[in-house]
Amino acid sequence: MKKLIVLSLFVAVFSGCTSFKDSNTANKATATGTIQKIGMTTFQYGTHLLKTENKTYALRSDAINLDEYMDKKVTVKGKKVKGYPLEGGPEFLDVYLIKF
Repeated sequence: MKKLIVLSLFVAVFSGCTSFKDSNTANKATATGTIQKIGMTTFQYGTHLLKTENKTYALRSDAINLDEYMDKKVTVKGKKVKGYPLEGGPEFLDVYLIKF
């Protein structure tokens, strides 16, 4: 009986840690495409766009000057901004890393 309780406790702790890790990575994204300055849009968020082959992302960054990467193909890593996308708009990423 004692072994069953210890095993149950171990499974509960392990599954709790796994779900915490999954929720932490669920709000991060990596995408490869071309960065463009945002122009007239139907949505009002972000400073730049990342155009991939099949998707568009709105971008912002306090840590990186996105203008330095305009019209270049890059891979961005960022955190999804909570509360976005708004209806009809793209996903919104707060970029913390860019790779060529």
